[in-house]
Amino acid sequence: MSSRFLTLVALIAGALAAPALAGDDQISSYPNEVEEKPLNFPVEFGLEQGYIGAGDVRRGLREVNDYNEYYSNVTFVYGPRLKYGIPRLGAQWERYSFGFPNGGQQLPNTLQAVNGIVGFDTKLFDVVLLRLEAQPGLYGTNHLESDSFNVPFILGGTYIYSPELQFIFGVGVNVQGRMPVLPGGGIRWKFAPQWVLNAALPTPRLEYQPNRSLTWFAGANIKANTFRTDAHFGDSHGDTGLNRAWLSYTEVRAGIGAEWKINSSISFTVEGGYVPWRQFDYFRTEVRYHNESGAPYGALMLRGAF
Repeated sequence: MSSRFLTLVALIAGALAAPALAGDDQISSYPNEVEEKPLNFPVEFGLEQGYIGAGDVRRGLREVNDYNEYYSNVTFVYGPRLKYGIPRLGAQWERYSFGFPNGGQQLPNTLQAVNGIVGFDTKLFDVVLLRLEAQPGLYGTNHLESDSFNVPFILGGTYIYSPELQFIFGVGVNVQGRMPVLPGGGIRWKFAPQWVLNAALPTPRLEYQPNRSLTWFAGANIKANTFRTDAHFGDSHGDTGLNRAWLSYTEVRAGIGAEWKINSSISFTVEGGYVPWRQFDYFRTEVRYHNESGAPYGALMLRGAF
């Protein structure tokens, strides 16, 4: 599998990495119907913590061996329901922390983003659900600086062909990415009473739901984002071309897991598997560390929507 192809897939995933494209949280996988969510307190949140074991990346003769990773993601969105749609106002913090036994060569030990969420959900003709969402914020390393500001955004939606079949479409824009504009999409198909093919980025998977509270799944999770190093990062890592350089990081997870609905508003997910691909790409300076060996991973997630 070429690095160009993986970069394309991962950037599409990053562009569509909002919790869902418009309408995803309004389609019930059990029972077989479209359901309206209760008004209540219009807030959604997500907490995720993951760990990836020792893996290797390489750039020519340079190797970064046996490094692990801690991943954290916290999201909070306020979404009051208005007559013409749902505005989405919130914030997100995402952090990748790497343990480099040999110093990491030209790689930062931390990639993190602190960004806002500003968007709007609406519907057309009761069968098309749309979302426009921007994520303005700082995308940097250990030190978040003003010149790491970026505003990636998405325009996406869902066409409800039937309660069993929905088509997801979208386009993502990130002017600091390798490919600034990328299309994406997928399908969600309930092909049997307890089975759903949720084939949409960034988390394509096959789901089995034995009851209303439990869902087993197997599939992939593609995480990708672009971050900027600080003003002196290259000076301290032997390459001044990496000062204030934009770095695209990609990882592909493949695994199995289970999601438990604690109640109608809160769910808890546990998953684990293998990470066959990770890549660090300073695409404007042609410095790229590609995957040399994969690693096992585990993750826990808590989500809520009120």
